[in-house]
Amino acid sequence: MADFQNQIVVVTGAGSGIGKAAAEAFAEKGASVVVAELNPETGEETACSIREKGGKASFIETDVRKPNHIIRLFQETEKQFGSVHVLINNAGISRWKDPLELDVAEWEDVIHTNLRSVFLCSREAAKYMKKQGTGGAIVNIASTRAFMSEPYTEAYAASKGGIVALTHALAISFGRYRIRVNSISPGWIETKHYDQLSETDHAQHPAGRVGRPRDIAKGCLYLADRENGFITGQNLTIDGGMTVKMIYEE
Repeated sequence: MADFQNQIVVVTGAGSGIGKAAAEAFAEKGASVVVAELNPETGEETACSIREKGGKASFIETDVRKPNHIIRLFQETEKQFGSVHVLINNAGISRWKDPLELDVAEWEDVIHTNLRSVFLCSREAAKYMKKQGTGGAIVNIASTRAFMSEPYTEAYAASKGGIVALTHALAISFGRYRIRVNSISPGWIETKHYDQLSETDHAQHPAGRVGRPRDIAKGCLYLADRENGFITGQNLTIDGGMTVKMIYEE
């Protein structure tokens, strides 16, 4: 079982869904968690929930599209906790729109939120991880849409594919600082209406069910664990087996 006692973990987009589940999972393992979230209401709610359960958490309002917010996030993290050991780059948005109608501002909003933020957050975190001399771990949340698509997902797919490539590039560059960088590509992870899913929804997965945010949080714990220090530059697909399932029309 992973132990994150005395470790500082920053999770972006931790106000809901996968980010919230990851923040809670690290807190349960003893980490001090920084909830980096754009929405003050959901961000503070996550931090309060962790503290009410006896964990340690602080909310820092962060718009990952803004470089100055990212710089401030890590400055505040160091000021409050003294360091940073783990970064979970989870913040992201989606926009399904016909590529003939998708305008440049909409494209850039997705790319800046989902992809550029991963680079900027990783770069800032690495400065602190390097300074403390003990290295650290970065986990980037990509998507199975980096490898397969539905219509009208160009901006989202491009951002997630970029995250996978950026992950292995950063793993090589940051390796000299003892910083490991990996990514997770979730499949269908239901964050809001799990009880409303049909039997067909679950049955199409070889694992027999649709995923939950906690499934991805467990992957984050695994990749961030110092005991797994030989794993870097990798992408872990957690999708209930969907991307390896061959589908034929009858």
